[in-house]
Formats: sequence, structure tokens, C-alpha cells
Amino acid sequence: MRVDLVRFAPEARTAWHRHTLGQTLRVVSGIALIGTRDGTVFEARPGETVSCPPDEEHWHGATPDHFMEHLAMWEGTGDGTPETVRAEHVTDEQDARPRTRS
Repeated sequence: MRVDLVRFAPEARTAWHRHTLGQTLRVVSGIALIGTRDGTVFEARPGETVSCPPDEEHWHGATPDHFMEHLAMWEGTGDGTPETVRAEHVTDEQDARPRTRS
């Protein structure tokens, strides 16, 4: 298992990506945004956990007015298959979609 503590500056975000075996995000501080290809943007706060299913393309980042830290956890495949596959950058329009609380 890989575990990274990642800190995002306000408005920073990843590119679209997917994890072969999925990913779990545990918000440590700030407000996290997690977007999915269907246009949903989830908002998560400290102490909340978000699970991204295997091979689901998603992105995550910080709101415009808060730094954000999360623990990003995912497993390696053990067979040489890439754990993470990156795609294009998230657009400002995709980031600005209405937010939902899971």
C-alpha cells in the first residue's frame, strides 16, 4: 500500500487520473474537492474519507480559499500493471461545477 500526505494550495488540483485498484482519500485539513467524470464534485472536510472505485477517473484538489491536506492511499498491483494512469488537466469549468456533500 502506498500512503502519501499531500498538501494543496488554494485552487490547486490534480489532473484527471485513475487507480487500477482504487484510491482512498482521508481529509486531514481544509476542504477537499473530488470530481468524477459524470460531473459530480464532492466536498469533503477534515475527518471524512472518500473512496474512489477501481479505474474510476477522478481528480482532487483544494477550494479557492483554503489550503487542503489529505492522506492518499492506494495499493500496488504487484504484477507490473501501472497503479495510476494520468489523463488531461482538469478545466476551470469542471472545477467550478456545483458541489455536493456525500
